[in-house]
Order: sequence, then structure tokens, then C-alpha cells
Amino acid sequence: MRQVLILLPALIHVYIFVLESLLWGRSRTNKVFAISEADARVTKPMAFNQGVYNLMLAAAIVVGFLLSLTTDMAAAGKVLAAYGLGSILVAGVVLLASSPKLWKSALVQIVPATAGLAAILV
Repeated sequence: MRQVLILLPALIHVYIFVLESLLWGRSRTNKVFAISEADARVTKPMAFNQGVYNLMLAAAIVVGFLLSLTTDMAAAGKVLAAYGLGSILVAGVVLLASSPKLWKSALVQIVPATAGLAAILV
């Protein structure tokens, strides 16, 4: 269960990467992000960049988790995974504070990242 709590936010952010960097502008993706076709065209470069950030956060969590399973790199792995999870948590809080109408999207980041952090720290 601990592994699921740590890795779930990474999986979510890989999915977000796919949406933002590979599927941006498609009608289903536009609906997920509540964005018009015209706005999707204009924001495509920004969305691609944001998607890559999400992928890097997922990579930090996964690499950190894998390192935490080793004897000599366990501490560094926990720090790296905690950094990725903490970054997602902060991004979720910023989203909630800056765009309260997107509270569901913020919670998709905040709740799993908090659970993952708790799994590392306890």
C-alpha cells in the first residue's frame, strides 16, 4: 500500500503529461481542461512545456522510489521522492489559491501528493 501511495501521484502526472504535451487541442482533452479549441491552439506551446514539467516531477518520484529500495541510496531516494511529491503538493495549493474554481483539479494534486509524503515520512 505504501508503494501505491508514493507512486500514484507519479502516474497521475504522467497522464497529465500525455494530455498536455501529446493530446493538447483534441476535443476530449479540451473538455478535461475546460478550454476552447481556439484557446487550445494559442496555449499549445505553454501546455507542452507544462506537461514536460509534470513528467519531470513524476520521474523524480519514480527514480527516488527506486533508489529508496537500495541499501546505499535509500536516504537520497526518499529525499528525491519527497521533493517530487512536495512540489506537486505546493503546485496544487498554488492552483487552489489562484483559481478556486479549479478546486477539483487542485485536490487531484494535493490529496495523492500528501498521502505519498505521509507514506515516506511515517
